[in-house]
Amino acid sequence: MAKSSNTLVNPNARDAMDRFKMEAASQVGVNLKNGYNGDLTSREAGSIGGQMVRKMIEAYENGLK
Repeated sequence: MAKSSNTLVNPNARDAMDRFKMEAASQVGVNLKNGYNGDLTSREAGSIGGQMVRKMIEAYENGLK
């Protein structure tokens, strides 16, 4: 059986990732709720993912300084 691509290396990180996702959604003005969010538009979901990537890149760049 193939391993899911969204499986976290550290299972304890799930809560931190959920908080990070909620923070990113709040920053871009998307009302994200706990649990199922299948009613989001592609634009809304993409804006959350994009914000998360921007924050991760920012954190990485700050770590290099």
